[in-house]
Amino acid sequence: MSGSLRRGALRWLRARLEASRTETTSARTLRLTVPGWSGHEAGQHVDVKLTAEDGYSAQRSYSIASAADGDGLELTVQAVDRGEVSPYLVEVMQPGDELELRGPIGGWFTWSAKLSGPILLVGGGSGIVPLMAMLRQRIRAGSASPFHLVYSARSPDHVFYQDELQDIGRRSRGVTIDKIFTRSGSLGDERSPGRLRAEDLPAASGEISPATGPTASDAAGRTRVYVCGPTAFVERATQLLIERGHPADVIRTERFGPTGG
Repeated sequence: MSGSLRRGALRWLRARLEASRTETTSARTLRLTVPGWSGHEAGQHVDVKLTAEDGYSAQRSYSIASAADGDGLELTVQAVDRGEVSPYLVEVMQPGDELELRGPIGGWFTWSAKLSGPILLVGGGSGIVPLMAMLRQRIRAGSASPFHLVYSARSPDHVFYQDELQDIGRRSRGVTIDKIFTRSGSLGDERSPGRLRAEDLPAASGEISPATGPTASDAAGRTRVYVCGPTAFVERATQLLIERGHPADVIRTERFGPTGG
């Protein structure tokens, strides 16, 4: 796909905001129409550019939240304090307003229905966004691949896609959704709040251990793992996954850090 090309080979396209919805007090999903959009795979991202009247421009990268859908796509953006781009996208942009974007970008951290076998998704904070695209793509494609999402958020108020995740967990056969909270949880939660722990993650199928590794006979059935979130979260999650028997070569990661927003 074009997403595997270098950024320099991609052209900037005009994108128009068609609709939006609030996810949390500081996050918003934007539904964009992009004439000339070539399509994308779940897990890819785009560069977004805003240009002021005086010609000054700023750009940031955002994961695509939606499954492939013609010339449209969705971005879910978390506002960053004193940021240049995210506050405008979350708080100011209105339907009919336009921006520039280029993409799709990325080929390593992607999932499509062509990939068989179980999938484990581990997301921290806004790292849920590309993982949500994978869940949505699974449903759109009618895939039977088992999916297990472990989603870490500060509190229930910080959960993106709250109602949709609940609906997917209730209606979609073969999908398991676990939410964990690091700061404060809900009344009646069995798990006390805290950062990700080994027991929050399922052990590797086939009783694979780091000491013995997978055998040729079980390699085809190994769980493919996608981890996305802040750098510290991704590093901890990866370490815990390996401790739980997931071989390093099945773990794909995408991380983000301070970028100026």
